[in-house]
Amino acid sequence: MTQITAALVKELRDRTGAGMMDCKKALAAVEGDMDKAIDFLREKGLAAAAKKAGRIAAEGVIGSYVSKDKKTGVIVEVNCETDFVGKTDDFKAIVNSIVEHIAVTQPADMDILMASKLNGKTIADIVTETIAKIGENIAVRRFARYEALSDGLIAAYIHAGGKIGVLVNMKGGSADLGKDIAMHIAATNPSYLDRTQVSATEVEHEKQILSEQAHNEGKPEKIIEKMVLGRIQKYYKEVCLVEQEFVKDPDQTIGKLLKDNNAEVIEFVRFQMGEGIEKKQEDFAAEVMAQMNK
Repeated sequence: MTQITAALVKELRDRTGAGMMDCKKALAAVEGDMDKAIDFLREKGLAAAAKKAGRIAAEGVIGSYVSKDKKTGVIVEVNCETDFVGKTDDFKAIVNSIVEHIAVTQPADMDILMASKLNGKTIADIVTETIAKIGENIAVRRFARYEALSDGLIAAYIHAGGKIGVLVNMKGGSADLGKDIAMHIAATNPSYLDRTQVSATEVEHEKQILSEQAHNEGKPEKIIEKMVLGRIQKYYKEVCLVEQEFVKDPDQTIGKLLKDNNAEVIEFVRFQMGEGIEKKQEDFAAEVMAQMNK
């Protein structure tokens, strides 16, 4: 039996693109035979899956789960490469199983989630098998899990077939109010709950920008300071949830709406599909020209 060294594992990984642990398991299963290990990984679909792992996955579905008693809520983003796959029942079923799994197992972070087992398989293995099955890269990108207070509830809202998702943890209020707040957040995308969450550094940075804008507008120096203070108030109304005008009734703010209903938002999270992922810009004409010039 060939000794399974780190160098041998690395060679198999370089040749197949499979994960380090999968390579180690494959070599152990075939007593260190490199060619058999490659076949082993291909048969398991792991080598093919690994090759697809470099592709950009910016489509997919944002899924949510709220328990019947409204005390536990989860939101998760699972990415794939194409919108077509993201709309299939099989892909949606995987998202639903993962989001419910998170609700039950309460993983502290993504590493713990991927290592946790669902029906005898780790989430990482389930993802890998699905990649091999559908032929696209898949990634569980992020999740959030909330537990409500004894006098609170969790509300969720999914928009545009899973392209935007919101999870809200509320104290007091009702399920209908929670849904309205979640829908509002989906529409307006506030950055913070209230002013206390906005850092002094960010406020100062915003003041500098606003001051420069006023100077560029040719405003007199003596009124610039007052203008900046006024525009900072407007800035707060744009980025802070409780200061925003309620989209269903612009005559009242979210803060007033909550107060009138004896409710308070403890925390919220908003996921938008693929945000922050740099999609490769395909230039097919350039690719054809490159091929012709070879």
